[in-house]
Amino acid sequence: MLQYLVLIDREIFYFFNHTMSNYLFDIFFPFITNSKNWMPVYILMFLWLFIKGGKNGRICGITLLLTAVVSDQTSSHLLKELIGRIRPCHVLPDVHLLVPCGGGKSLPSSHAVNNFAAAYVLTYYYKNLRILFYTIATLVALSRVFVGVHYPADIAFGALWGLLIGFLMVYTVNKTWQYFIKLKEQKTKNQQIN
Repeated sequence: MLQYLVLIDREIFYFFNHTMSNYLFDIFFPFITNSKNWMPVYILMFLWLFIKGGKNGRICGITLLLTAVVSDQTSSHLLKELIGRIRPCHVLPDVHLLVPCGGGKSLPSSHAVNNFAAAYVLTYYYKNLRILFYTIATLVALSRVFVGVHYPADIAFGALWGLLIGFLMVYTVNKTWQYFIKLKEQKTKNQQIN
């Protein structure tokens, strides 16, 4: 059964990496898969969240920063090492490789984990932009298959792991925030009594 799933995963990989390959995608997907190309967007977003976003924006920004650390560390240094799946560009013949293959492991895709975790957090605080956030996360995750460095299962598992991390981080930050608000209210109440 597992061998059959691996075969299906490989066939879907070749569909995206070979069959869907064209001039436009060969420019677009390497561009969006490169995290450095997103840096101006990240900087502007954090500036907006912390300067213009008010309390909600600052909480969102802090949650995003914490989420980025947790999602990246758990995917890159925990799950990839435990699972140990080799990237398709190292084991499959005729991979249409559009970026350097890299020496890391394949499952899960850290791009998928990080972007879906961020999409969950951003959607929690800015629900009206959820289509934008999840569209970006999906395109970046799919780009990893198009450029030849991840299998479809890597991005599917990465997306699910990212959503779980996003949920847990939002829950944890909200519970912590509520705790400190209650603590402050109790302190104020005690001061008024005295």
